[in-house]
Amino acid sequence: MRKIISLLAISVFVATSSLFAQKYAFVDTEYILSNIPSYKAAQDELEKLAEEWKAEVETKYNEIDKMYRSYQAEKVLLSQDIKAKREEEIIEKEREAKKLQNEYFGQEGLLYKKREEKIKPIQEEIYSAIEELSNERGYAIIFDTSSGPTILYSNPRYDVSDDVLTRLGYK
Repeated sequence: MRKIISLLAISVFVATSSLFAQKYAFVDTEYILSNIPSYKAAQDELEKLAEEWKAEVETKYNEIDKMYRSYQAEKVLLSQDIKAKREEEIIEKEREAKKLQNEYFGQEGLLYKKREEKIKPIQEEIYSAIEELSNERGYAIIFDTSSGPTILYSNPRYDVSDDVLTRLGYK
C-alpha cells in the first residue's frame, strides 16, 4: 500500500511538473552584433574618434612633459618668482589636459555619448527581436552566452541567435 501511494505521488509530481515545464533558449549577442553591418560601421567610427581624441590628449601631455623638462634644466638659473610662475603654468596645463581627457573619455564624456547614440538603437532592436521570438515560441528565459561562462553547457539546437538575425533582416 505504501509503495502504491509513493508511486502515485511520484506519478502526480512528474505529470504536474511536465505541465509547468519552462522553455529555455540562448543567444550570443556578440555573434549577432558581428553580423550586423551598421554595428560594425558604428564601431569603426567610434574607434576612429577615440584614436583622434587619444592623439590630441597625448599631444597635450607631451607638451607638458616638454615644459617640465625645460623647467628642470633651467631651474637653477631662475628666480623664485619665475620658478613659481613656470610651475603654475605646468600645473595649469596638466589641469587642462586632464579636463580634456575627461571630456572625451570620462564617464559622461563624448565617447560615451557617441556610443549611446550609435550603439544603443542597434541593441534595442536586437532585444526587441529577442522579446518577439520569446513571446512567439513561449520561451521563459533566453540566456546570453556572450557575456561569460555563466552557462556551462548549452545544446546548439536551442541557440536562437540566427533566428534573431533573420528577424532583423540580416540573413
